[in-house]
Amino acid sequence: MGERVITINAHGGLNYEFAEDASLVLIPEAPEEHWFSWKKLWAFTGPGFLMSMAYVDPGNFESDVQAGARAGYQLLWVLFWSTVMGLILQLLAARLGVVTGKHLAEHCRENYSKPIRLTLWLMTEFAIIGSDIQEVVGSAIAINILSQGKIPLYAGALITAADTFTFLFLEKYGVRKLEAVFCSLLGIMAISFGVEYAISAPNQLEVLTGVIVPRVDHKNLEVAIGLLGAILMPHNIYLHSALVQSRRIDRTKAKDVSEANKYYAIESAMALFVSFIINLFVVSVFANGFYGVPDAANIGLQTASEYLLKKYGEFAHYIWAIGLLAAGQSSTMTGTYAGQFVMEGFLQLKIPKWKRLMVTRSVAIVPAVAVALLANGHLDSLDEWLNVLQSVQLPFALLPVLYFTCDKKVMGDFVNSKFVAFAVGLLSFFVISVNLYFVIDFVLTSLPGVAVTYVVLGVGGAVYTCFLKKASRIKEKKSLV
Repeated sequence: MGERVITINAHGGLNYEFAEDASLVLIPEAPEEHWFSWKKLWAFTGPGFLMSMAYVDPGNFESDVQAGARAGYQLLWVLFWSTVMGLILQLLAARLGVVTGKHLAEHCRENYSKPIRLTLWLMTEFAIIGSDIQEVVGSAIAINILSQGKIPLYAGALITAADTFTFLFLEKYGVRKLEAVFCSLLGIMAISFGVEYAISAPNQLEVLTGVIVPRVDHKNLEVAIGLLGAILMPHNIYLHSALVQSRRIDRTKAKDVSEANKYYAIESAMALFVSFIINLFVVSVFANGFYGVPDAANIGLQTASEYLLKKYGEFAHYIWAIGLLAAGQSSTMTGTYAGQFVMEGFLQLKIPKWKRLMVTRSVAIVPAVAVALLANGHLDSLDEWLNVLQSVQLPFALLPVLYFTCDKKVMGDFVNSKFVAFAVGLLSFFVISVNLYFVIDFVLTSLPGVAVTYVVLGVGGAVYTCFLKKASRIKEKKSLV
């Protein structure tokens, strides 16, 4: 990228541009009287689909499998509204990146005190590591299935770790080629799990009822909350605010910024709709085939293919593995992207790109592979604990993006309106509350009657709450111009 230039834009905020950056995607001109242009939508299409990979990663499929097997079609409405909430929060991140030309990690570095921003960075790295573990495990399981057991899980984990560095080769061909690769992997998932859905042939009326009618039996409450927690990934908010800067936008013109926000919103909605359909396929397959069977509670990501093999045959067994492999590979590479932006943004690394990639990937992927290897045989339980980790980390992304998009000094005329700020604040409070309830309930259920559990939850909860309160206050900004 070229040298960063800071200017005052037409809507009263600060612009952060890269001079003479030939890597940015050009946006075609269109007649001003046309509100919508397919050419412009195509030019803006890409970042939302990369972002959507976090909504169809192996961790999500673990929750989908459990939701279908244990609750049938009952929680499809939770899946739908979780995706809608995810879209709203992702659009906040996208607007921050579009309007200011800087991503969330950079804003955190410049606006928070050193202890706060370093803690935010560490928490985000933990979230990325947790997500990477699920992705490495998912890919390793898929490779093991496709090789008919000849490649053990530990070897599959190492292969997946090595594959993440193909990002170095993909990126040099340009961002559009990279986006095309990710969209292809999303297409493979849609076809694979769509075929599973067709083989299973669930009752369409029951599927539709599950999406529309909100109801949760008390015994399925934990599964519902886990489904919500698996959908929303904290590091994905950081990622999306960076991905939208890959297009050439004239931020001195409010019209161009508004237009970018509009097309990114449409594109993100399309991408997350596809992700919702894929997740719906997975939940429905296991709802139709395994809901009500005696050992439904034991079905998880590691054992799912065995149940599919027994119920629907080898074809369904291998198709599942193909879809799971595409999910693991795509989400691992988007984790590469997220790690790069997070570390560079928080720490302002000034090293060659390939070295930066090696550092950011090693920080996350080495612990991920180690844990995946050591946890062999307990992978489904591991996934549940990792979803708890993601739930704990979520506020460390939600609160900063909410505060920055409500700050007129940052957003200028594109600051959130009072109504939007209230609505999104309420939504964030709901999501955080539900996730924390899930964490407390899961820990108390997993470690019942252990006195130290209550002490750790009490002390940890107090420290956690105090930090979130501090994170909601930003320091006085330095002069940037």
